[in-house]
Amino acid sequence: MTSDFRGVAVRRLILSDFRSYPALDLSVGGRIVALVGENGAGKTNILEALSLFTPGRGLRRVDLAEMAREGGSGGFAVSATLAGPFDDVRLGAGLEPALPGENPQRRCRIDGETAGSPAAFADHVRVVWLTPAFDGLFTGSAGDRRRFLDRLVLAVDPEHGARVNALERALRSRNRLLEDERSDAAWLDAVEREVAETGTAVAAARLETAGRLAALIAAARDDASPFPWADMALEGVLEAELAQRPAVDVEDLYRGLLRDNRNRDRAAGRTLIGPQASDLVVRHGPKGIAADRASTGEQKALLIGLVLAHARLVAAMSGIKPLVLLDEIAAHLDPRRRGALFADLAELGSQVWMTGADQAAFADLPPDSERFEVTPGHIAAMVRWPAEPR
Repeated sequence: MTSDFRGVAVRRLILSDFRSYPALDLSVGGRIVALVGENGAGKTNILEALSLFTPGRGLRRVDLAEMAREGGSGGFAVSATLAGPFDDVRLGAGLEPALPGENPQRRCRIDGETAGSPAAFADHVRVVWLTPAFDGLFTGSAGDRRRFLDRLVLAVDPEHGARVNALERALRSRNRLLEDERSDAAWLDAVEREVAETGTAVAAARLETAGRLAALIAAARDDASPFPWADMALEGVLEAELAQRPAVDVEDLYRGLLRDNRNRDRAAGRTLIGPQASDLVVRHGPKGIAADRASTGEQKALLIGLVLAHARLVAAMSGIKPLVLLDEIAAHLDPRRRGALFADLAELGSQVWMTGADQAAFADLPPDSERFEVTPGHIAAMVRWPAEPR
């Protein structure tokens, strides 16, 4: 870990043909930014644009082509000027319209120079987010929790996405070979070696991040906090083995399991053992119960506490305090939890972008916060701010 923390904040955001915005040039001065407007006005689109400065497909997890404005050129551009402790930097992300017979191309730029991939942005900014899509995380599928965990890992290890993609490709190759019983055994051995190598690397990265996050939470846990601390564990064959032996030994073990279970996996139509079958198990720490047994409000508070802890972990591991994107975060919080959230966010030291439909829900934001009214295709600073009814 590093102790050289750097605060990063967006000072200008420019959009072109992105979602509902034909064009937008937004100057920002606040550490906490509230975007207020009716449902469908385009608030979440702003957060999605900022989420493109990380590897992956952004906070909605859709193809980039879906982000291009309907009726536009077929591409889009997002530019953000970031103020840091030493120098400003201009980041660009977008989709270049396709030429006839070709596919659209993702483009990444840093100060006008082409970058090889979104992973290059990690030298300048880290981004974490929480959206309503996560509300059912603890009661949903293990796959949802794996994707959530992979997003946590990606914020501290930008290469993790490439490892996950490589594992998925290798698993698809193995499954296709198993479908054909006449497949060459040597080729199957080679594919299983790749599955074992990439699968072990994915499991190890998840295990390390989950362990660091659990340690950070344990060191700062407060049973009286309105955001209960989470007790976390990873369940899976490889994860259990990695806790006891070196990764190189686990690779050998996994390769043997793949070979010995070919018939079973062929019958199932998929590979049954590996990190693609693991699960993130979360418990409500103060109550000592499984997260899925907690009330809806408790699950929301638990999730908020987990994301705030992750933001602190990102800062500790990368030296960069991340941008924090919180979509419709205050809508279902009672006044006590809402006040505690704003206090925690102010203490976090990150720039925070929040959305909501109700102006009153943001009445108690710190004085240096900035508020904007969002209407379709347009954003304007709010000069007057109503007090929350008592």
